[in-house]
Amino acid sequence: MKKSFIYMIAAVAIASVLSSCDLNLTPTTSIAYVEGEPVLLTDTDVSEFENGILASYRGTFYGVYSQTSEVMCDYFNASADYGNNYGSVHRLDDSFSDEDYNTRDNWSGHYGPIKNYNILIANADNVDESLKDYAQFVKGEALFCRASSYLHLVRHFGKPYGSNSSSDLAVPLITVYDQLEKPARATVAEVYAQIKADLDGAASILSGETGEARADYPTIDAVNALYARYYLDTKDYANAARYAESVINTGHYKLASTDEEMVAEYTYDEGTEPIIQMYASKSEGYGVNDIYTLTNNATDKGLNFRSYYFPTKKLVEAYDEGDLRFAHWFTNEIPNYVTGAYHEGEFYTFVKYYNNPNLNSGAVPQARHARKPILIGEMYLIAAEANAQAGNTAKATEILNELQTARHANLTEGTMENIKNEWFKETVGEGLRLSCLKRWGDGMGARTPQDGAAMLIMQGPGFEQRTMAANSFQFTWPVPTYEMQVNPNLVQNEGF
Repeated sequence: MKKSFIYMIAAVAIASVLSSCDLNLTPTTSIAYVEGEPVLLTDTDVSEFENGILASYRGTFYGVYSQTSEVMCDYFNASADYGNNYGSVHRLDDSFSDEDYNTRDNWSGHYGPIKNYNILIANADNVDESLKDYAQFVKGEALFCRASSYLHLVRHFGKPYGSNSSSDLAVPLITVYDQLEKPARATVAEVYAQIKADLDGAASILSGETGEARADYPTIDAVNALYARYYLDTKDYANAARYAESVINTGHYKLASTDEEMVAEYTYDEGTEPIIQMYASKSEGYGVNDIYTLTNNATDKGLNFRSYYFPTKKLVEAYDEGDLRFAHWFTNEIPNYVTGAYHEGEFYTFVKYYNNPNLNSGAVPQARHARKPILIGEMYLIAAEANAQAGNTAKATEILNELQTARHANLTEGTMENIKNEWFKETVGEGLRLSCLKRWGDGMGARTPQDGAAMLIMQGPGFEQRTMAANSFQFTWPVPTYEMQVNPNLVQNEGF
């Protein structure tokens, strides 16, 4: 079944079924889907559904799905010219409410794909005998994708997994498509149980799909990586370590450890770190994390940045001298235009997502990259954290040091403090910071600006002075206003 997909536009009928829709409403232009009536009639039907499933999954990464939580935390300061982009979620003032459109998009942007996954899962067994093997394979992919979406949703809209998970509310748990249903919110425990069930199903079906670096569809390595995330969240440290180490020990993935390998990975998307890397071309499929650069071309200065967000002092000073990540993910050599003037050499810009020139459609870099949902660096961090939490400091140190050695960082003991610092450095920009702070029960310190940028950022209680206590209600995002209006069975999160 292993193959590389070009995400073609599906036939009209299939595209209509897979078109994005609200949790409760279906666009009037879509074809009604009737539960129980077969929709997978030919090999082409299954193929087009598969393309739709993978395109749906791909669309839930980068942009609003990672940038929202990153600028909410302690990584970045808002530029004086940020134009209120991601403003309420960055300030965390009274404007951060159930009407915030960035958190809303994280909700709706996953429930549309979940509808698609549900339709495929429900119909994969209702096919002609000649299609059963292929349809089951696609069902395994859909189960993996659904688990991924629910993990994102429960991490952001529910409280962290713990002693109250059987009563804490998370998100509506929808496994059968019904456009008239108005589901109540399931508990955190119930959502995590569904994630586990979906992963179990995916693992059974995809057990023979050997992984490889930059695979553009779910393999058993991707399933195991998602298991590692699940078990870390649910505090089953033995299994979290086991699954993360199993992916590392396949030998299919290698951390970039030279300048050349960092360029291959983080400029050209041709590295060996992605457990999954989705298809991308100049015309479609690429992801964009552009708020950190927003490159412009000026006649008097050439290429320059017009960033909405600058790295904080904590971020730029987190790296040891010679760390490859700092060398390749930060620069002060390209001017940044702020408050009507060019600033060069005064402060650092975050350029981890600067641009893959092979995906660019013009001369100005557009922050286009192939989406990389899961990277091997995260597996080293999960394995180190799980071992440390289980009391196996020696093993935690060994795994942490492998990551640090590859990145040319100073070696440290595998304590939770050092592991947290490595999460901070390694996964910046990937949208994981909020889930880490919630998992650890940690608050957030002030966003002290880096040297040279203090007069070029937004200032005040909602900006560089903003902190969050570990028990802040704002760590759990609000249920969007519209969903509350159309579904009377939903209950809002505390504080909103």
